[in-house]
Amino acid sequence: MAGIVELDALLSSMEPALIDAEFVFCTVSGVLSDYVELEPLATFREAEGLTLLLEKSAAESANIAFEGVYRQITLTVHSSLDAVGLTAAVSTKLAEKGISANVLAAYYHDHIFVQAEKADSALKALQEFSTEP
Repeated sequence: MAGIVELDALLSSMEPALIDAEFVFCTVSGVLSDYVELEPLATFREAEGLTLLLEKSAAESANIAFEGVYRQITLTVHSSLDAVGLTAAVSTKLAEKGISANVLAAYYHDHIFVQAEKADSALKALQEFSTEP
């Protein structure tokens, strides 16, 4: 099933969903197999180290340092990986409210990680897309 490409259709039909868990971004040395038991939500290898996106409780139990705590908002619309402008529209909307957006695009949906204390405000801001004329 192909995802939606047209930006207006994506924005008007998405129903952002706030996930209950708290997440943290960590950087570690070593290889992914060293951290699989922590069940990272996402990983990315950079020159400086391996980035793990973990539930906060997993990072704390493994004594892995982190700086901020984030909540996940999933844009529950099947967006195409070829769609143009969705990330820009979402990050612009959140920036207008003083909220940073850490975007992770997966096959079916886009996931926005926002500061935990601003998650409710971010959700309300993103819901504005479906009410705008």
